[in-house]
Amino acid sequence: MKVVVNGREMDLPDGCAVTGLLDALGLTGRPVAVEVNREVVPGARHHAVMLKDGDRLEVVTLVGGG
Repeated sequence: MKVVVNGREMDLPDGCAVTGLLDALGLTGRPVAVEVNREVVPGARHHAVMLKDGDRLEVVTLVGGG
């Protein structure tokens, strides 16, 4: 299926949850904020929210530095 992540199209396997997307992006275990179709998905629900073809996502990570 095709989804749009931070404005860029991405292919994911059918039946992929938010956790699968984070794994594909190399963000597993990192603090992130995820929005699916303009709705924030709490971290505790990342495993339960299944993505669908055409979904639009925003993924934001924390960046440290000074």
